[in-house]
Amino acid sequence: MDERLYDENRKSVHKVYLNARKTAVLSGVRDVLSFDAKEVYLETEQGILLIRGDELHVNRLSLEKGEVDVDGRIDSFAYSDKEEPQKKAASFLGRMFQ
Repeated sequence: MDERLYDENRKSVHKVYLNARKTAVLSGVRDVLSFDAKEVYLETEQGILLIRGDELHVNRLSLEKGEVDVDGRIDSFAYSDKEEPQKKAASFLGRMFQ
């Protein structure tokens, strides 16, 4: 095991690798809050991450390792505070049922 990938609390470090705006490999992911073809909400070690794009697919998910792979046309990454996951998930659900 590579010790550089973990901090002192044994949590995985958050990293994002983006390749040609078509694939993203993420580490340090705690949970997948929601996803569809246009948005993926992730809880990461650095806060809530919203990935926006088109034809997005969560191809590989390993919450034990904290890793997620996303494919599709990736348009943006946006972070918010760690303390807001319930608020973001609730607003997403609110939009779905309007």
